[in-house]
Amino acid sequence: MLLRAGGWALALLAAGAGGVLLLLAMALAMAYPNLPDISGLTDYRPKLPMRVLSSDGVVLGEFGEERRNYLPIKSIPKVMQDAILAIEDARFYQHGGVDYLGVIRAGLANVGESRSQGASTITMQVARNFYLSTEKTMTRKIYEILLALKIENALSKEQILEIYMNQIFLGHRAYGFAAASEVYFGKPLKDISIAEAAMLAGLPKAPSAYNPINNPRRANQRQQYIIDRMLDNGYITEEQHKEAKAQTLRYRQVAEASSHAEYVAEVARQLIYTQYGDEAYTRGLNVYLTLNADEQNAAYRALRRGIMDFERRQVYRGPEAYIDLPTNPKDVDVRVAEALSEHPANDELLAAVVLEADPKKVVAALQSGETINIVGEGLKPATSGLSERGNPKTRIRRGAVIRVVKGSKNDWTITQLPEVEGAFISLDPRDGRVRAMVGGFDYAKNKFNHATQAWRQPGSSFKPFIYSAALEKGFTPATVVNDAPLFFDASTTGSQPWEPKNYDGTFDGPLPLRRALAKSKNMVSIRVLQSIGVHYAQDWITRFGFEAEKHPAYLTMALGAGSVTPMQMAQGYAVFANGGYRVSPQLVARLTDHKGKLLYEAGLPSQMDESHRVIDARNAFLMTSLLQEVTRSGTAAKAQAQLKRPDIYGKTGTTNDSMDAWFAGYQQQVVAVVWIGYDQPRKLGDRETGGGLSLPVWIEYMSQALKGVTVSEPAAPEGVMQVNGEWFYDEYQGQSGVRALSNDEAKLPGNASEEEKKSVLDLFKR
Repeated sequence: MLLRAGGWALALLAAGAGGVLLLLAMALAMAYPNLPDISGLTDYRPKLPMRVLSSDGVVLGEFGEERRNYLPIKSIPKVMQDAILAIEDARFYQHGGVDYLGVIRAGLANVGESRSQGASTITMQVARNFYLSTEKTMTRKIYEILLALKIENALSKEQILEIYMNQIFLGHRAYGFAAASEVYFGKPLKDISIAEAAMLAGLPKAPSAYNPINNPRRANQRQQYIIDRMLDNGYITEEQHKEAKAQTLRYRQVAEASSHAEYVAEVARQLIYTQYGDEAYTRGLNVYLTLNADEQNAAYRALRRGIMDFERRQVYRGPEAYIDLPTNPKDVDVRVAEALSEHPANDELLAAVVLEADPKKVVAALQSGETINIVGEGLKPATSGLSERGNPKTRIRRGAVIRVVKGSKNDWTITQLPEVEGAFISLDPRDGRVRAMVGGFDYAKNKFNHATQAWRQPGSSFKPFIYSAALEKGFTPATVVNDAPLFFDASTTGSQPWEPKNYDGTFDGPLPLRRALAKSKNMVSIRVLQSIGVHYAQDWITRFGFEAEKHPAYLTMALGAGSVTPMQMAQGYAVFANGGYRVSPQLVARLTDHKGKLLYEAGLPSQMDESHRVIDARNAFLMTSLLQEVTRSGTAAKAQAQLKRPDIYGKTGTTNDSMDAWFAGYQQQVVAVVWIGYDQPRKLGDRETGGGLSLPVWIEYMSQALKGVTVSEPAAPEGVMQVNGEWFYDEYQGQSGVRALSNDEAKLPGNASEEEKKSVLDLFKR
């Protein structure tokens, strides 16, 4: 019973101090030759994760089995060292690896306790963590002691403490106190307080049991005890002790990064993995991206708000699930917590379990245990779910799991997770640096990166590339083209008869190209494409980075019936923005190892040379002028009106049956593209357009991206001139060039009257 109660420590105690030395000497003689090589410690190289950071140093993501941010001992604040020594090994600097006084003290304490009290020094813990199993046997303890002695003989005290404080596991994949400080407090280790250091110091004993996020009560008890130990050992004063005991700690609610850059961090991971393979996750690479964290967050918020605004116009689809709630009120809280663990928060969209429901009020419980009341306007999005005559399958009742969002006035509204998706990408058109990338509504919900991987029809946002081709065929912004009905029979299309329409269903007759693009007239675009030739246009668009095979040489190309990605669209519009140069997207600015040694650095932004030119500067200038009209008086007039600056250019895009909504636009320093649609293409709604859905997202982002940026419009390049307020190529400003388009091959609808046919044919012959 004595051995069972006291364990190995009591056996050593009974043998006395001399017995301890004799026992250790015998063990040393037998076991020392079989001790493992400790070169892994003398040349310590921890597994360090790959960290992806913004240009301003904000961590956007970490990749690797272990979260770790290695710090040399001199960079670990003294308060953190003191907290660890106070609870783990107060005599660390006095003993030689084994604290014999501690062994005796633990043995005495264990005599009267039902559970054993350890006596492992920090050096012994290092030995165990690196080389030994966790089973509690006499043999393992002897090896632990001998290894500790060997380590103390090979390393200085500072080296041992440095290894310990960077290697120890502290929960949530955090290894080392620098990583733990980021995970639990969201701050660098150098900024922690005494109370925070004490909380972190309580983790090594049992990270799961003393985790402040999962077990706050138990963690707080241990933290308070450690603060007392710091006072007892003289590490803090009475006044510091009092302040630390009273401090209320604030924790991060989640252990994951909250930069909202998961999609772009994943792209960076793939790029680095391609070069380094599995080593990318263990050698502590720091990947600095071209984007700014605040701007990235602005893009995330703008796209998310745009999608949620669309969601508010959708029919309520019903609760996410139903659960049975116990009748005993004391058991309800536990059942709610269990149920909501399967419905994690989606950023600001929280899951809640309904406790009471009627058409005028809903009472629900959150994962935190808070009970909320939803009334008035907050019930409107779910009116159908609260109606007594509603569908039972979508009814909000007791036990329903719903989504709620908190308003600016602390009021709550019922909502739902959106089914629609979106993408946002912005580049610096001068050098291709990525400024922001959001690949979808929520990375945890859908990891498919719509910004780089989604091939969608661009709709009318593709028309500028057709107009650009036309400028090289003699068209000018003043060229008059008829916006009149068109009909193509099966013999013309090679397939089904085609009778294209304008979005608004109206026809405006003869229009100059400037006005036709501003109003996004489909009939004009088709006639222009038919005039310049589909094969010529197909070849021309490859200058902007589009793939010819993705845009079949048919007249439907004029309406954006091909396939593009948002990234391609950003590259294409960048050509207009920078005066005619093709730029490649650049995401990684520089790469360093864990010690800060530079491994790679992208070239500094430089003036683009003519080898990158893909269209004439005159073409880019005229297209910019045309796209300025779109944002001034056309389908995107809200852009200049809300941003209150003229140097804004772009084009809305809405595909056939409103399956995709786009806005692509730029200022000379930033080009940005927004897409919204369903993964499995289906109608967004009869009234949903690029101008109504995607343009507001673009405007919100641009208001942040252009803050403090001086208004700057491009200067007219050589070879263009202005006549009566309109721009022309020098050679086309007189009687040459295409003044008005005659396109007699286009047939009128079969039911058109003879008078209508004659009037349109007369127009073409003017």
